[in-house]
Amino acid sequence: MPSSLEQLKATGTTVVADTGDFESIAKFHPQDATTNPSLILAATKVEKYAKLIDVAIEYAKKHGKTPEEQATVALDRLLVEFGSKILAIVPGRVSTEVDARLSFDKEATIKKALSIIDLYKSLGIDKERILIKIASTWEGIQAAHELETKYGVHCNLTLLFSYVQAVACAEAGVTLISPFVGRILDWYKAKTGKTYDSSNDPGVISVKAIFNYYKKYGYKTIVMGASFRNVGEIEALAGVDFLTIAPKLLQELTDSSASVPKQLDADKAKTLDIPKDSFIHDEAKFRFLFNEDAMATEKLSEGIRKFSADCATLYDQLLKKTSE
Repeated sequence: MPSSLEQLKATGTTVVADTGDFESIAKFHPQDATTNPSLILAATKVEKYAKLIDVAIEYAKKHGKTPEEQATVALDRLLVEFGSKILAIVPGRVSTEVDARLSFDKEATIKKALSIIDLYKSLGIDKERILIKIASTWEGIQAAHELETKYGVHCNLTLLFSYVQAVACAEAGVTLISPFVGRILDWYKAKTGKTYDSSNDPGVISVKAIFNYYKKYGYKTIVMGASFRNVGEIEALAGVDFLTIAPKLLQELTDSSASVPKQLDADKAKTLDIPKDSFIHDEAKFRFLFNEDAMATEKLSEGIRKFSADCATLYDQLLKKTSE
């Protein structure tokens, strides 16, 4: 009997590793990998990755004037250094995140994304292998639209918690979205005190609705479920385009031979009665309806704060090293 992980892949779902740990990535043979500031920060605390920081500092001292400027350059170079090493392991793409502190600045997000792409290019890595990760704010979605259509840069819209965000991302023509299943579940458990399983998990239900909407109307944007709390959530989404999974849960799926039948089907979705909607050209409508979703509003803000704090911690560490 094949493992649950192999069965999951057999449903048509592409498995992505959600980690900055190269050894974990190599172990599970995923197609792609995703990173974020929190994962990179955790990885930098491991001794074997210290040399990547040295590479970033050496580069920054050649390309920045003041210690502050060097620390900013070093932060981008560190993210790209991790990404380049990951790309030596996976056959597909890696997601590299724009500084979350730019989440409400469209132009700064575009500028930062292009600089990351240029850094990869300097290492001989084509932009086709990169997904620029951007928070799913109004400004982030608009920035992604311009990056995709004007510059041909593929984007991964992260911290996505609502149907409103998902529809706008599809209309913007982004390559991929990352709806956060587990964080949605966290919010509902905290607010209701209820116990959920995969049949009524709010995060799972949200991703299914987004997947069905995209397939119903022929959107090419990839739906990649993310942020899982247990393998039940993963198994309930078998058949979705992509799933990005942490090493702990990848190991559980590898060690299990429990049946993982296909749960989501693009052809069936096309037959569903789902109303068409539009948000991409109506900022007021987007902001109002998003604001009406307390869970999505709170979790997006919380996520940006957490990623921003981890970016700031990384920056401070690098600033200290550039000043040595």
